[in-house]
This record gives sequence, C-alpha cells and structure tokens, in this order.
Amino acid sequence: MNHKKQFFKFVIPSVVSMLVFNLYTMVDGIYVARFVGEHALSAVNISMPYVNFIFAFSILFSVGTSTVVAIYRGENNMRSANETFTRNTIFLTVCALIITFLALVFQNELALFLGASEATLPYVHDYLGVLIWFTFFFIVSYSMEVLVKTDGFPKLATTAVTVGAITNIMMDYILVVHVGMGIRGAAIATGLSQVLTFTVFTLHFLGKKGTIHWCKTTMDLTIYKRIIPIGTADFITELSAGTIIFLFNHAILKHIGDSGVVTYTVITYIYNIVMMTFTGISQGMQPLVSFYRGRKEEQVCRLFLRYALTSTLVMSIIALAVCLIMTPVLVSIFIDSSRTVLYNDTIHAFRIYSLCYLVIGYNIVCSGYFAAVEKSRYSFTISLLRGFVFIAASIWIMGELFQGEGIWYATLVCESSTLLVSIGCMLRSRKKTQVSSQQVVQQI
Repeated sequence: MNHKKQFFKFVIPSVVSMLVFNLYTMVDGIYVARFVGEHALSAVNISMPYVNFIFAFSILFSVGTSTVVAIYRGENNMRSANETFTRNTIFLTVCALIITFLALVFQNELALFLGASEATLPYVHDYLGVLIWFTFFFIVSYSMEVLVKTDGFPKLATTAVTVGAITNIMMDYILVVHVGMGIRGAAIATGLSQVLTFTVFTLHFLGKKGTIHWCKTTMDLTIYKRIIPIGTADFITELSAGTIIFLFNHAILKHIGDSGVVTYTVITYIYNIVMMTFTGISQGMQPLVSFYRGRKEEQVCRLFLRYALTSTLVMSIIALAVCLIMTPVLVSIFIDSSRTVLYNDTIHAFRIYSLCYLVIGYNIVCSGYFAAVEKSRYSFTISLLRGFVFIAASIWIMGELFQGEGIWYATLVCESSTLLVSIGCMLRSRKKTQVSSQQVVQQI
C-alpha cells in the first residue's frame, strides 16, 4: 500500500476543512469590522473563548472516541466501534443541552468574565446571546466531522464544512449588510452554518455507505476511562486557543488599551488559520496512526509521524513568509489604512507575533501523535504546558519586562519552550519502545 498517498488522502481534506471553517469565522470579522465597527469586532474576539470552549468540549470526547473506534476497526470489531460511537453521540447531546442552559442563565456574568468592557458589553451580548442557542450543533456537528474521517470519508467532511462556509458567507452578506442586523446577523449566520453541516453528517451516518452507524446500546460510561485520557491533549490544545485570547485580552487592556484589543483581534484571525493548518495535519494523521497501531504495525505509525513533521516544516515556512511579506494587505482587510496609528501599530505587532509560526506546528503534531498511540501522558504534558502554563508565564513575564511590545513575543517564547519538552518526550518515548522491543526479542 502507498502510505504517502494514504497520508495525503486524509491530511489534505482535514487541513482544508480547518481552513474553510476558519475562513468563514474570519468573514464574520470582516463584515463586522466594515459594517458595524471596531467595538463590534473586539466583541467577536471577546466572545471567541466560549466558542473555543464548546469545540474543546466536543474534542475532549470526539478525538478519544475516534481513536478507539479506529482501533476497533483495525481489529475488525465493528460492533464495539458502533456502540462507542452511539454512546458518545448521546452523551454529547445531553451535555450540550446542559451547557446551553447554564450559558443562557449566566450570560451577563459570562460576558464580563470574558473581558467585556463598558464599550463592548452590548455587542458581546448581541453576538454571544445568539451563538449560545446553537451550542448543540457546534458540539455534535464537530464530533460527527471527526468520526466521518475515521469512517474513511475525509472528503465528505471537507464538502460539508465548505457548504457550511458558503452558507455562512452568503448569510453574513444578507443579514449584516442588507437586512442591517449588525453583529446579531453575523452570529445567526455562523449558527445556521453549523446546523447545515450537522444535517449533512447526520444523513451520512443514517445512510448505508459508511461502516460506522448508530445502534441500540446501553449507556456504559466506563469506556470514557479510555476515551478521556486520549482526548485530553487535543481538548487542552483547543481550549488553550480560548484561554490564550482571554489572557492576551486582559494583558493588552492593562498595558496597551482598547486599541490593542483591536490589533490582537486581527492577529487572532490569521493565527487561527495557521494553527488550524497544523491541527489539520495532526488530525488527518491520527486515524491512520491509530488504525495501524490496532494492527500492531509500529513502523508504519512512525512513518506517518515523519510525513506529518515534514509537512509541518513546509507549511511553517510558507506561513511565516506570507505573513511577513503580505502584512499590510492582511491588516487592511480589517483596518482602514486611514486609521494611521492603529494601522501601523497592528502591522508592527503582526510581524512580531508571526515568528511563532516557525515552532508551533511541531508541538501540535507531537501531541496529536502521542494521543493517537494512546501515550496520553506525553500529549497531556505538551498541551498543558503550551496551552496554560508556559503561555500564562510568558504573557506575564514579557508584559512586565517589556510592556506592550513584549506581549507580542509571548507566544514565540511559549512555543519555543514547549518544543524543547516535545523533543524530550519524543526521545524518551522512542527509547522506551526500543527497550520493549529488545525485551520481546530476548524472551523469544
């Protein structure tokens, strides 16, 4: 079998899905910035940690479920695969309804906690108040997107997300520009796109083309002892995106002010596209690694890791080059060049921040690989450090030492520190594997 072709068959649709999703998230920002205003743009950024949280919650269970289901498929145990998929769908549905209820009840407290100021609070209420009602579709739709790839239909995932993106862009134009619903229209457009992708994935799992289907089963939650450790690393990775926004917003308000939040909002849109490219590589690799792990073909698993790291190297260089060369063009999409001070400050900060793209991808891929081979301790360590410990320390230290200028270097410092840990985990894992292999040979 041509493993390289197999790798790209899964990775390319995964990357495209991630890019398309972030594209229509960015379109929200463009419409809001151009037709509502800068405070509304900041409100979208302030609301993003909630979106990151519900995605992270879905990932916590979906990635683990995907890994377990892929291993069952590799073992040709389809009954257990279908039961695991069904239980996870039911569990996520119940949890999504609970999260929706709590978010609606404590909406004002949530907005203030996320960093809404007196100027942005009304806009946060308008945007977040709509998105909360679509929480179920965000959580369950993403779970099914992950499992569609595991089922062997990565192109369907790309198609569904693309259709959702086109719908979102069209609805943004209609609701924000023509109907004049402002930031609420952008939120409705985003929510409806999730409903559409949910519908596409539901029809797939109800159909007969795939091998994974819903089935009658009992709600045995003991499987989550296996699922949760596997998904924890990816959960932290996704949650960290929201945590990072939260930490940056508060640090920026302290050292720079409201204009800095606008600058960071622009940076975040591009950062998410780059980060999700690497996440797409990682998630495209994971089902393959898990499948061949189920077949006890460790050398093939390491081959896919090598392909993923090589792809990461290429994409990191491209991402940095594009961001450094095209900074004025990218910034002008959101900020009019006539706003000279804000425009120039954003260009300067954008170029500094972009340096982190050279290292961030390796941490994401290493963490994803460890999750796929069920070495959750390593993946958890990497994700925890880069998503919470190192980033919080970097923002605080760089902010205190170098004020506003230092904040833009914080991500580079965080990711570089984490990369040293990732390399250490990879070397330690390889050494343990070699020792285990030698012990097996000696026993024979």
